[in-house]
Amino acid sequence: MISGFFGILSLIFMRETYAAVILQRKTLRLQKETGNLELRSKLDVGLSPKDFFMRSIVRPAKMLIFSPIVLATSLYIGVVYGYLYLLFTTFTIVFEETYGFSSGTVGLTFLGLGVGSLIGLAYFGIYSDRILKKKTAEADALAAEAGKASAGMKPEYRLPPMLPGAFLIPVGLLLYGWTARYKVHYIVPIISTALIGIGNLAAFMAISTYLVDAFTVYAASALAANTVIRSIMGAVLPLAGRQMYVTLGLGWGNSLLAFVAIALIPVPWVLSKWGEKIRKRFEIKNL
Repeated sequence: MISGFFGILSLIFMRETYAAVILQRKTLRLQKETGNLELRSKLDVGLSPKDFFMRSIVRPAKMLIFSPIVLATSLYIGVVYGYLYLLFTTFTIVFEETYGFSSGTVGLTFLGLGVGSLIGLAYFGIYSDRILKKKTAEADALAAEAGKASAGMKPEYRLPPMLPGAFLIPVGLLLYGWTARYKVHYIVPIISTALIGIGNLAAFMAISTYLVDAFTVYAASALAANTVIRSIMGAVLPLAGRQMYVTLGLGWGNSLLAFVAIALIPVPWVLSKWGEKIRKRFEIKNL
């Protein structure tokens, strides 16, 4: 309901920023003013609405196949998103059976993830643009010293806020699993889920803004590919969650998840360092 409310407000108060739509509106206005129906937008690919729709449906799959950036970020966020939903399946078991919470009180344990997610969102909102501007200014200064043209803002400058979050996720998983395993005071596993929430939102927001900046006119398709993978992971991982915890227990079950998260820590670092080279080598165009 909140999403719907803000969606309506966005339609009313937010301005259009998509280049293709802006140019198309300008083209229609000029056609009307000049009477020249041959005028075309620079971004008009000459497809009928049906063909354009079909191409837009297929494009996310092509980007997953042909762009290592889209594939890597989609798999990373898919794992993170799957962990979030996997945790949801454990709260009732952990806090009812281990800590003796009532079915009504268990709902309050989700506040850890909720508060952590809000902190992660605030953290990203405060530092993302600051880091972007700082790194752009530093790169411009180095280019000026070398007598080269400024490269301007790079999409990879969106990724540094993600790095602390990449470490918080495995830390939170280990704390949650082992403190619940040894029945440490319930506030500790709840706080550990807040750490996971911070890391989750930092990763989600950094990757979303990175894909938008990196793929510009294809940003919606890149985000669609990302959404498909994370939704599949969010649906599939929880199905195996209960059996995993029955077999390994809370401690080692969450440790297994943490080890996978640790193995994925290099992903944001690699993209920050070599993302630009990878994008240019596997350039996406004419999809």
